[in-house]
Amino acid sequence: MVPVVEIDDAERALALAPALLDGGLPVIEITFRTAAAAAAIAAIRSQWPEVLLIAGTVTNPSQVKAAVGAGAQLLVAPGFNPRVLSTALEASVEMIPGVCTPTEVEQALEAGCAALKFFPAEPLGGIRYLRALAAPYGGMSWMPTGGISLDSLPEYLSMPSVIACGGSWIAPRSEIRAGAWASITDRAKHAAATVRRCRAEGARAR
Repeated sequence: MVPVVEIDDAERALALAPALLDGGLPVIEITFRTAAAAAAIAAIRSQWPEVLLIAGTVTNPSQVKAAVGAGAQLLVAPGFNPRVLSTALEASVEMIPGVCTPTEVEQALEAGCAALKFFPAEPLGGIRYLRALAAPYGGMSWMPTGGISLDSLPEYLSMPSVIACGGSWIAPRSEIRAGAWASITDRAKHAAATVRRCRAEGARAR
């Protein structure tokens, strides 16, 4: 489970990281939807090296360079942009571009991608659409994101090819601004418990 967050103040990132860690989620996707994204990534990298730092909403080469320079270990994009992917490869950092059609999947396959972000998941049709989209591409891994909630999370995790789900409900922008760390930790705990349960059920089924 990947908490997808928007941070207005990089100082807030230093409190967000332990709130998520306490909830059992040692991963954060900080989106480049705010000017503080790179600074927030750098702040967490300096204080919480055990956190897997993902830079999200990376849509141009400049953001790739800023994210990598700040310490991001993985890049995620809402769409498939060959120039952005090429810049990431040149910087020796893994990237998961976003797709929502078979044509985009095949473009990503041609570019050598092994994992793709399915976005926006719920508005496009949710798990039914993803199953249909993924069916011809058996070797592909998926990270659905967009409108996913704690209630819909188990459906996505039931697909063996889903490696993670992104969700903004765990650490909403308003709660980060308000410093509602206990609420964020509580939602992280529920999400982590759901992931553990779903993965255990999947292992038993196999």
